[in-house]
Amino acid sequence: MPVKQSHHISGTSVVATLIPVMTAVLVGFIIIGVALPVLPLHVKNGLGFGTFIVGLVAGAQFAASLISRVWSGSYSDKRGAKKGVVAGLIAAAVSGLLYQASLWLVSIPSLSVSVLLAGRAILGGAESFIITGAVAWGLALVHKEHAGKVIAWVGTAMFAAMALGGPVGTLLYDAFGFEAVALLTLLLPLMVLMYLARMPAVAPHPHAIQTSVGSVMRAVWLPGLGAALASTGYCTILAFSSLYYSSMNWQPVWLAFTAFGVALIVARTAAGHLPDRFGGARVALIFVLVQAAGLFLIWLAGTSLIATLGAAFAGFGYSLVYPGLGIEAISGSTPQNRGTVMGIYTAFLDVAMAIGSPALGWVGGHLGLNAIFLAGALVVLSTAVVALLLLKRAKQVKENPA
Repeated sequence: MPVKQSHHISGTSVVATLIPVMTAVLVGFIIIGVALPVLPLHVKNGLGFGTFIVGLVAGAQFAASLISRVWSGSYSDKRGAKKGVVAGLIAAAVSGLLYQASLWLVSIPSLSVSVLLAGRAILGGAESFIITGAVAWGLALVHKEHAGKVIAWVGTAMFAAMALGGPVGTLLYDAFGFEAVALLTLLLPLMVLMYLARMPAVAPHPHAIQTSVGSVMRAVWLPGLGAALASTGYCTILAFSSLYYSSMNWQPVWLAFTAFGVALIVARTAAGHLPDRFGGARVALIFVLVQAAGLFLIWLAGTSLIATLGAAFAGFGYSLVYPGLGIEAISGSTPQNRGTVMGIYTAFLDVAMAIGSPALGWVGGHLGLNAIFLAGALVVLSTAVVALLLLKRAKQVKENPA
C-alpha cells in the first residue's frame, strides 16, 4: 500500500488535495443518510413503537460512536488513517446484514427492533472510524493552518451524503420498503473499499509518544461542550424532522433534512475559510445565533415552506459552529495525536446525539412534536456562552502568555 508523507500545500489546493478523502466520506455516509428519514417511519409505522423508541433507535448509533470514538482516533494515529476508514466501511457492511436480519423478525416487533438496535450500534462504530479516520487523513495531507478547511470540507462531504441520502432513502422505502435500505447499506461500503484500494495512505505514528487521554480531554472539553450543545439542534433535524413532517401531512418528509444539508454545504463552500481567518470561537458565536433562529422558526412554522426555511437557517448556522469550535480543540495538538484529539472532540457530538435523541423524544411524547424544536433551539442558544468563554480564555492567554 503506497504511503504518502504529510506535506504543506497552498490554500488554493486544499480542496483538490482533499477530494479523494471527501469522495470516500461522501459515498460511505450515503448509507447513513438513506436511513435517516425512513428509520423513524419504519420503527413507528412498521413496528408500532412510539417516539421514545424512535429516539432510542436513532440514538443507538451515536451511543456506539461515543464508545468507539477514542479507540478510532488512537487506531488512526497508530495504524494509519486509511486503515481506520477501511475498518469503518467493513463494519458498515455488517450493519447492513443486521438491518436485513431485523426484517426477517418483523412478526416479533420487540426482537426485530432489538436486532435493528444492534445494527444501528455497529453502524455507529463504523461512522466513528470513517469520519475520525477521514479527518485525520485530511489533516495529515495539508498544513495545520488549513485545519478549519479540512474539518469543514470533510464534514461537508458527510452532510452532502446525508442530504442526498434523504430523498434516495425515501424513494427506496416507498418503492421497495426498508429492505432496499438494508441492501444498499450492505453493498455500498464494499464498493467504496474497492475505490480506496488505489488511494495513497499517510504515514502512521506507531512508536510516537502518545498524549494521555486525560490531558487531551482537559484541552478539548470546553470546545467539545459547545459542539455538543450545538449538535443537539442537528439532532432535532436528524431524528425527528421526517416524523414531524409526516404528522403535519407535509410532503416530501425528507425536505427539512435536505434543506439543512444543502444550506450547510452552501455556507461551507462560500465561508469555509472564515474560522481559519477570524478565529474559530468568534465565527462559532455568530453562526450559532443563526442556527438557533432557524430552530425557533421551525417551532413557529404553520406551513412546510416556513419549516423548511427554518431548517435551512439551522443548517447554515451549524455549518461553521462545528469546524469553528474544532479549530479551538485542535489548536494545541501535534501530528502524532490529531486523531485522538478529533476522536475525543467528535465524541461530544455523540454525547449530544446519544442523550439528546431519547430526551427530545420524551419531550415530543409529552408536549408534542413541535416542542422538540423549541427545546433544541434553547439548548443550541447556550452554545453562545461557551464561545464567549473561549474568547475570554484566548484573550487571557494573549495577555499572559507565560
